[in-house]
Amino acid sequence: MTLLISGIVSIILGVIGFSLWWSDLMIILKGGVPIMLILGGVLAVYVGLDAMEDRMREERHKQEEKLEKTREEIERVKAQAEQYREEIERLKEQANKNPEKST
Repeated sequence: MTLLISGIVSIILGVIGFSLWWSDLMIILKGGVPIMLILGGVLAVYVGLDAMEDRMREERHKQEEKLEKTREEIERVKAQAEQYREEIERLKEQANKNPEKST
């Protein structure tokens, strides 16, 4: 109940103060609004730059992951090629040891 009464009293005092100090309020708004706009703009620029850096960081990370996967694939293919070379060498040795009979 006291909260309700204090709220009503605050509203009444606010309306009286608003009507008595209207010109002072306008002076404060004239000086305060541009400052708030400047500060809001600075904040927006900062947040925008931070978001761009995050996107660039994510893109770089994705590219690094792709590069790492490509490197792994290259290593896998190299290992497979080496196995094929060894198999070819083994088959050549077998062919040299067991020459085919001429007909």
